[in-house]
This record gives sequence, C-alpha cells and structure tokens, in this order.
Amino acid sequence: MWDNADMLNGCANALYAFAAAALIYAGVYAAVHSPLLPLRQLALQGDLAHITRAQAETAAHAGAVGTFLSVDLDAVRRAFESLPWVRKVEVRRLWPDRIEVSIEEHVALARWGADAKTRQLVNTYGEVFEGELPDASSLPQFAGPGGSSEEVTRRYAAFRQALSPLALEPRQVLLSPRYAWRLRLSNGLTLELGRDQLREPVLQRLARFVANYARTLGSLNRRLEYVDLRYSGGFALRVPEIRNAGRGGKG
Repeated sequence: MWDNADMLNGCANALYAFAAAALIYAGVYAAVHSPLLPLRQLALQGDLAHITRAQAETAAHAGAVGTFLSVDLDAVRRAFESLPWVRKVEVRRLWPDRIEVSIEEHVALARWGADAKTRQLVNTYGEVFEGELPDASSLPQFAGPGGSSEEVTRRYAAFRQALSPLALEPRQVLLSPRYAWRLRLSNGLTLELGRDQLREPVLQRLARFVANYARTLGSLNRRLEYVDLRYSGGFALRVPEIRNAGRGGKG
C-alpha cells in the first residue's frame, strides 16, 4: 500500500474532504447556535378576533425555542395550530432576529350537530371545529352524517340563494343518514325536500316552491308549520290550527 502513490493520494484527498466537511459542519453549527444571533421578536399577523394574548404567549414559549437560526419553524407552527379557533398557520424567518407567524382564524358560519347546545361549529369552508361563541344561537344550525359538513355548507349557500326572492333564510339545514334534506326557515316553516333524484333534484323542488309561494301559501291567512315538497305535482301542508282542531274532535 505504501508503495502505491495513487492509493496514498486517494486516501489523502479523502482525509482532506472529511476535514473540510467537519470544519463546515462545525462552522454552521456554531453560527446556528451562536448567542450572537438571538431570536428577539415573534410577530403575529392576521385578523385575530378569538386568540388571547395569554394563549399567544403560551404558544410562543412552547414553540419558539432556540436562536434565530436554530428555532424549529415546524414546532412554532404546531404550537399555534393547537390553539382554539386557529385554522391555518404560516411561519417564516425575517433577518436578522425576527420570526413572523401568520394566522388564519376560523370564521364561524353555523353550529354543527343535532344538539342545540353543541360546541362544534362549521366555518365558511365547511370544516367542523371546536369553539365557543356567546351568541352562537344566532347562527344557523347544520347537521348531517359524518364527513358531510362541506356538502351541507355548499347546499346551504344554494338554498339561501333560492329562497332570497321570498326574503326567507334557512335557519336549519339537516341532512338525514339516508341523505334526505330538510330545511327550517326564518319564519318557522319546515320544508321537507327529500332526496336528490334525477327527474327532480332537490333545488328544483325548492325553486318550484318559491315560484308558487305568493299565489298559494303566501295568500293563506294561516300560520303554516310544515310543507312536504316530495310530490312531483304539488306539495302537502300541515296547518297547526287544523291539526289541533282534529285532535279536539277526537277527544
């Protein structure tokens, strides 16, 4: 081996390369962990309505550990994503000593679930999250099978637009386990829409109801409670006064 010049040169080059790599690693490590590059500021960005100062400080202390270069940005992101009402977090370094955390909060659109006291909410993307609102009862109520929140949210927008000529709002949008739709409107009227069918989709039934409302139901001087729209040629009504009168007659 010692007589082989090529082999000796190869070993020497390998040693030089290893030494150079070790020096580079040591330099990078020293720079990353150097007290000369401290993390001095963590700035929050975003329209924050629900995150408190105490919650933000707790997340910052939990995630922002290390110097400006050594702090784990993913750890910072996870710490803030664990806070209530946080939907999305983006984190970046800003030279020379600042970390910027951009936060997107959930925007509550409706309550989720059949239980009126539920703490689950639906945001404008149709995503379910846990949150508390002092005026949650003023939000519409959605319910449906697991994984259906995005579809219910999408249909809510379509139902709302369809009902706009009547100046009515859907206050409840319920999707049954059999994927049948039921609405409760702002005037207390319940609409049974049923399941989507090729010959008559749910939105077509609702459009028929809106088009005929003024000259049919709207002209009645009675309080209506329930309308079943699952009939292709019309709809069935439930009138509280008539129902109560019928019960009294049987008694």
